[in-house]
Amino acid sequence: MLTILITGSKGQLGTEIQELSAHHQDIQFFFTDIEELDICSADAIRTYVHGKPIDYIINCAAYTNVDQAEKNEEKAREINAEAAKNLASIAIEKDITLIHISTDYVFSGENHTPYTEQEKAKPSGIYGKTKFEGEEFIRKICPKHIIIRTSWLYSPFGKNFLKTMLTLGKDKKELGVVVDQIGTPTYAYDLAACILAIINKTTKDFSEYGTYHYSNEGVCSWYDFATDIQIIAKNKCNIKSIESKDFQTLAKRPYYSVLNKSKIKHIFAIEIPHWKSRIEHCIRRIIE
Repeated sequence: MLTILITGSKGQLGTEIQELSAHHQDIQFFFTDIEELDICSADAIRTYVHGKPIDYIINCAAYTNVDQAEKNEEKAREINAEAAKNLASIAIEKDITLIHISTDYVFSGENHTPYTEQEKAKPSGIYGKTKFEGEEFIRKICPKHIIIRTSWLYSPFGKNFLKTMLTLGKDKKELGVVVDQIGTPTYAYDLAACILAIINKTTKDFSEYGTYHYSNEGVCSWYDFATDIQIIAKNKCNIKSIESKDFQTLAKRPYYSVLNKSKIKHIFAIEIPHWKSRIEHCIRRIIE
């Protein structure tokens, strides 16, 4: 029986993995969050895994408040970089495969074509910089790693753009949403399913460790995403397009962060749904 340790299990992705775990009776899961396991402490991790035959660690924990990271760099670095370093150190010590979730924010957002895994990272804010530092620690320390960069994550759980738009759309007649930031929404349910499928395919002979990109298929702006949410939810709220300069934030957002997913589709034979087809599934779960 495979044994998997999940960190950050109360976040969007961790919760979706918990939802899917019921369909994987052949896997023993250890779901942890800060209350059960402080990954900022190498000793705490070592104590936790002692005596447990852990095969995989899926690190879903992160400091994801992009704007607050600009004001709290030390905390962001502790969770996004130092904790990743701790997990990588324990993983190589115990011969554990580490699956780590990263972000499109490691790129500058200045591209006009989808980012491949080989392109040079150039983060502009603290969140992206600390996430990339975490990636680099893992690459240097733990050969048996899979880093998955994703973008625009949403789910029925926690705080995310889709849930915010649903709530505001019920009460507001009009909302302004930026039209000049381009990327791809990622349904956390699909990413969770992808991760479990990857684990199923990383047999003893597996050698394709490294960095991968995953989001749903397709390309859109935040304006497009918000518009579709209101249509599917049957909200009468009008979505008005605005430019980034009219919506100031502490951290700079990438103008273009579409991820090229050819590698993950080829290596793992993953079929990825289009972003438009997944919004309804998520909204239906929220309503139910």
